[in-house]
Amino acid sequence: MQSNRVRLDDPLADGRQSDTATMVWRGVARLFRQLGYASVGEVVLASGRRADLMAVGPKGEIWIVEVKSSIADFRADRKWPGYRDFCDRFFFASHAEVPRGIFPEEAGFILSDGFFADILREAPEHKLAGARRKAVTLRFAQAAANRLHDALDPDARSDAAF
Repeated sequence: MQSNRVRLDDPLADGRQSDTATMVWRGVARLFRQLGYASVGEVVLASGRRADLMAVGPKGEIWIVEVKSSIADFRADRKWPGYRDFCDRFFFASHAEVPRGIFPEEAGFILSDGFFADILREAPEHKLAGARRKAVTLRFAQAAANRLHDALDPDARSDAAF
């Protein structure tokens, strides 16, 4: 029986991502950190959808990344336009075995090898309104704080939406 508890030896594993998606996520998160962005995976948005990766930049800008591990994964998911309502820039991220040409031009594209990543196509900017930015930033902060608490005190973990 598999536990739903986050494994402390692998903070990226929460039971939702495939190994390939986790690999892509890791490279993107490393790139973002180098760029001065803090990132958190699986942030629940006000719409109820989960952002695969959300990052907050040095000036408070918010980026969302939808990780796609295969062509089938991309084709099965048409909810991505809704993420734009919650970020300043929206990207897809994948790995070398998924053809870049399948990803829409109206989104940015990041290629990851698990150790690092490169932004191959910048995402168009569509700035959030102040009230929305505040709400999204608060969700990001709560998700990050709760993940840290879960890692430090796994017995206190709750099933809260964040």
